[in-house]
Amino acid sequence: MAGKIFPSADAALEGVTFDGMTLMSGGFGLSGNPENLIAALKRNGVKQMTVVSNNCGADGFGLWTLLNNGQIKKMIASYVGENKLFERLYLDGTLELELNPQGTLAERIRAGGAGIPAFFTPSGVGTIAAEGKPTEKFDGKLYVRETWLRADLSIVKAWKADPEGNLVFRKTARNFNPVMATAGKITIAEVEHIVDAGEIDGDAVHTPGIFVDRIIQGVGYEKRIENRTTRPRPV
Repeated sequence: MAGKIFPSADAALEGVTFDGMTLMSGGFGLSGNPENLIAALKRNGVKQMTVVSNNCGADGFGLWTLLNNGQIKKMIASYVGENKLFERLYLDGTLELELNPQGTLAERIRAGGAGIPAFFTPSGVGTIAAEGKPTEKFDGKLYVRETWLRADLSIVKAWKADPEGNLVFRKTARNFNPVMATAGKITIAEVEHIVDAGEIDGDAVHTPGIFVDRIIQGVGYEKRIENRTTRPRPV
């Protein structure tokens, strides 16, 4: 280990996991998933986790492996689709689920990182997403109060990092990763490339290193596509 850089995903998880913890895991669908850290969490065996993520992987891959291994007690997510196991465990009462409108989920995480304990949004008003939550009118329109989300551990996937933990995400893999990096008590980033200090232009940094505690060099990325759709090229 050198500074923030750890030799493996397993080493980076040492001392930061515990049963009953809250975990944030970056990604949208299967884009930008911290594949190495998810696999290490399965080996780690931590149980009874509350997991905050847009979805819970897809059949046979990603966070699905932790769900299938009985390590997740509750999901805080915005999408159940593409995951028959997620659907079945929720419907039979095995898995707790707090379903959020997608924008609300993103803002709850951002608020957690920014130190904002609550905010009002029109999303979900009049639906089950607003049941039991305070509402208030602003300029004649009804809004529901939502609270921040924070985690004991955030795991994120980035394209590049320098030794200080400054991160650059690539295209759609940026998704939930930057906000989750700010909302964890401990944040571990797995990256495709670790570059020397000074190689990342300051204006290109998406997540400053102050939010990142540990870094690993990721390997063997599958980067699966959930639903590949193609069309013939024009003649």
